[in-house]
Order: sequence, then C-alpha cells, then structure tokens
Amino acid sequence: MKYTVSGVCSRSVEFDIEDGIVKNVVFEGGCNGNTQGVARLAEGMKAEEIVARLSGVTCGRKPTSCPDQLAKAIEKALKGI
Repeated sequence: MKYTVSGVCSRSVEFDIEDGIVKNVVFEGGCNGNTQGVARLAEGMKAEEIVARLSGVTCGRKPTSCPDQLAKAIEKALKGI
C-alpha cells in the first residue's frame, strides 16, 4: 500500500501487510535516518502493535510525525480504506 502522508517532511510511506505482519516499509522523503529507523523497527511487527505504539507520536510543534503517519496508514489498510 502507498499512503500519502500529511503534516510531515516525508511525502509518502509504502508497506505491505501479510498475515497481519508489516513488511517492506519505505518512506519517501523526510529525515532519512529517522524514517529508516522507524521502517526497520516496524519491519516484521504485527500491524495492530505498530498502530498501538506509534499513534499520537508528535514531532516538535507538529500534531503528527512520520511514525504517527505510518500508524494512520496501517490503520487505514487494516480497515480496507
């Protein structure tokens, strides 16, 4: 799934969900080290666990972050949106 993020420096995030497990997480743009770190940590985790852990994470004064946007994307994917 490719999800266009909003309110953050990255432009999009792509990932797959296979049997409830998140795989192949790749952010386009953003803070390279941070997005790579989040992607590697999310790799192989249960989708619901990622949503629970990353939802609501903010970045500075922004009301969202790349991790929060990943959680939103996964949530939408799980709901079939």
